[in-house]
Amino acid sequence: MLTANNLSYRYPGGETLSFPELTCAAGETRLLLGKSGSGKTTMLQLLAGLRAPATGSVSINGQDIGRLSGTALDHFRGQNVGMIFQTAHFIRALTVGQNLELTQHLAGKSVDRDRITALLEELDLAGKAGSLPGKLSVGQQQRAAIARALVNRPAVLFADEPTSALDDENTCRVVELLQRQATAANATLLIVTHDNRLTDIIPRQTRL
Repeated sequence: MLTANNLSYRYPGGETLSFPELTCAAGETRLLLGKSGSGKTTMLQLLAGLRAPATGSVSINGQDIGRLSGTALDHFRGQNVGMIFQTAHFIRALTVGQNLELTQHLAGKSVDRDRITALLEELDLAGKAGSLPGKLSVGQQQRAAIARALVNRPAVLFADEPTSALDDENTCRVVELLQRQATAANATLLIVTHDNRLTDIIPRQTRL
């Protein structure tokens, strides 16, 4: 479960953004919608504990993440949060499979190569575990980033424009995969987007 109350963020230089109240149940999928520059990515970063709010609180599965810091916050995030960024951030010297294994290791989990293989196959990346990220297309990198976010079966999954580089067929496939994985884990799925293709697929929506 994910809740956010009275959230605001003050940018260096003085601009302050205030964000709507948000409650997402376990197993729920929701869109966070807004035009470019409305603060969607900033709100996502606040919800994931990647930024500290000026006011307000964020709770994930009953844990106020504002009460955690440093190593404790990193460990909690690794155990409970999956992130899909607009740009895939991989360690370029490691293969796709090694990047996913590292994600499991950093969360304190055992490496599960069967899980990695299954996810890559579902995302049409079979045979890419041994490839370096730089050898993949932009769309393949984005799908590999989705696999990385899902690999630890997070309680909350945040996706920042996960379909921006995908065609219609792969958009439907990725959204179905995200929802299927979230449902299987009874996880909250929050998708930040301005992709209007998703508004007809996912009825629960919050607008900035």
